[in-house]
Amino acid sequence: MEHKGFVLWFTGLPCCGKTTVADKVAEILKNKGMKVERLDGDIIRKSLTRDLGFSKEDRDKNIERVTFVAMMLSRNGVAVLPAFVSPYIAARENARNTTTNFIEVYVKCSVEECEKRDVKGMYKKAREGIIKDFTGVDDPYEDPPNPELILETDKETVDESVEKVMDYLNQRGFIPN
Repeated sequence: MEHKGFVLWFTGLPCCGKTTVADKVAEILKNKGMKVERLDGDIIRKSLTRDLGFSKEDRDKNIERVTFVAMMLSRNGVAVLPAFVSPYIAARENARNTTTNFIEVYVKCSVEECEKRDVKGMYKKAREGIIKDFTGVDDPYEDPPNPELILETDKETVDESVEKVMDYLNQRGFIPN
């Protein structure tokens, strides 16, 4: 099915629900016959950016590489759904200015709730000093000043968040009839 390419960029603290919502939205879009590509932080770091750590410079380079992939796909009519902490405004703005039809989705969730959801124990390790430069603990997360969408995943269900995203895409004509 032919449709406009776009980048639906999910950003937020670790364990806020980015991947959960993005996966469900991607599934719905694929079921509608759309060309969809999910880009996930954990998967990308095992391949395209495995040489990078978590310093600010490396995080910026990680997002720069993901932005390049998103740019190539979106300009060729693919719905691209990156889900990355992407903690810095400047890196996200670069993605906005580089890709086709960029939509920033701020997956907003309290640090306390993210910690409760953390099955890998990353927050605990960061608080114990085992993990350094962990976003939300000893490295900052810069809230998006003007995201197209805000999903408050500590106040709404996954289905409510997904519905907000789908409503936005429908209203803006990104989903063909």
